[in-house]
Amino acid sequence: MADNSQKRPHTTVVLAMSADGKIADIKRSPARFSSSVDQAHLEKQLATADAVLFGAGTLRTYGTTISISHPQLLQQRLEQNLPPQPLQIVASLSADIDPQIRFFRQQVSRWLLTTTPGARHWHEGAEFERILVCEAPAANGIDWVSALQQLADLGISRLAVIGGGELIASLIADDLIDEFWLTICPLILGGVHAPTPVEGTGFPSEQLAPRLELLSAEVIEQEVFLHYRRQRTED
Repeated sequence: MADNSQKRPHTTVVLAMSADGKIADIKRSPARFSSSVDQAHLEKQLATADAVLFGAGTLRTYGTTISISHPQLLQQRLEQNLPPQPLQIVASLSADIDPQIRFFRQQVSRWLLTTTPGARHWHEGAEFERILVCEAPAANGIDWVSALQQLADLGISRLAVIGGGELIASLIADDLIDEFWLTICPLILGGVHAPTPVEGTGFPSEQLAPRLELLSAEVIEQEVFLHYRRQRTED
């Protein structure tokens, strides 16, 4: 697996999951099982980012994105000469997204990362301020290495990823994730078809699996907050 850390944003996954590693139930309902402490933790992590990346499936499930609302975090972004809200980037091959969902009425900047067919659904400057087309040359998908290089060229140095599992799997496959913030919540969801933080085809053996370094572990009430760094050969 190549190290694609050059000329791209520092990329951090931020997710909450059940004790058995599920990010939603078998119906893929919106996950509401984390506490107010975890919600504050999520907002804090997103407040440090220039942009937030998520898949269209995640957007369809919730209908909105997460806004920064805590006064201290808003002041922190102001002092860093950042806009009040991070840029919101939706990734989708088809870009088949309902334009009536509340996301398009939120006071945030929106970009779309898609393919040529997906871009035909939208006009740049209307619902999405910018449309980036980054197609993989030999497959029906997004070229993630090129996509993140484009984001870096456009001034994005810190990127937060909040789902879903297929998107995160694609980024891991290209070695484009640097850190993980994972919150373990005290419930069991179960179900072979319930989504997990990393979907995709998986790695054929544990020898080929990406390795992580645990940076911190904190227990707050009934939740465990884990912070990992991607461990690479040069680390």
